[in-house]
Amino acid sequence: MVGSEKHDIERKVVTILRILSESSEPLGARVIAQRFRDYGIYLGERAVRYHLKIMDERGLTRLIGREGRLVTQAGIEELRSALVSDKVGFVITTIEALAVKTTFDIQRQRGGVPVNVSLIPKERFVEAKAVMKDAFDAGLCVSKLVAVADEGERLAGLIIPEDKIGLATICSIVVNGALLRAGVPMDSKFGGLLQIKNREPLRFVELIQYTGTSLDPSEIFITSRMTSVKDVVSSGEGKVLANFREIPSICSQTAEKVFTGLGEAGIGGVLVVGRISQPVCEVLVEMNKMGIVLIGGLNPVAAAVEAGIEIESAAMSGVMEYRDLVSLY
Repeated sequence: MVGSEKHDIERKVVTILRILSESSEPLGARVIAQRFRDYGIYLGERAVRYHLKIMDERGLTRLIGREGRLVTQAGIEELRSALVSDKVGFVITTIEALAVKTTFDIQRQRGGVPVNVSLIPKERFVEAKAVMKDAFDAGLCVSKLVAVADEGERLAGLIIPEDKIGLATICSIVVNGALLRAGVPMDSKFGGLLQIKNREPLRFVELIQYTGTSLDPSEIFITSRMTSVKDVVSSGEGKVLANFREIPSICSQTAEKVFTGLGEAGIGGVLVVGRISQPVCEVLVEMNKMGIVLIGGLNPVAAAVEAGIEIESAAMSGVMEYRDLVSLY
């Protein structure tokens, strides 16, 4: 097999994994073939079945009765590792896709919300839970609402592996989605580390542009041990995960209503809303726009990692029904 043919096959495999990873339910070949078109690829249902069979043999996907396939943990790892050149800009694409898939209705308080999924060693879950509680109570999260799944169970489309507990936390993209439903476009610029001083946001000390990375910035900062969430909880000073967005200034009143509605549903995360065309936390803002700083949804998990607990996190894992989320404490 020549190099170009192998690359083409791998690209199709990665695209299938990407489609499955964005779904909370098993998908069949017909639906996958239809969704291929969103990526500018036209692949027939029969060809999709052929690739799925091979992916099953490789352990990347798993057949669930007659319902379709789910991506496995090995599939998630393959998606993270394969075709790096094709994945530059993958993060911003995922953000935009999850914003569109966010169906949360503020008035009815129901619908899909985007979540991150973290895999915690079962024997250390109680310890991790105790550490994370302080971060949740301090408001260093998008919401206190979570979902928990045991090994073998599904969480946002991911099957929880053996000896792990799955924890789903609401992702800050819920703000993007809620604004989009209200007719407000939100431009996602950076993920970063935000310095907190005297319990107030001061400035970004690290930034990663979404359009130029193949990895989620939050995952990078957590695995690199660059956060100090526990210090923020205890002393009010340290570095937390945060995101920088912009909205058109003409939409400010609508945005405020959306933020209020989300707050009433137990979903927050908006740290700072800047003035028109003015820098926010030392980040420049485009003309006639307003900068917005959102807290990262994985900060409680980052605190547990700081405590020495090995946790694997997959930011922006998928969408879950809001009413399936509960308080962890």
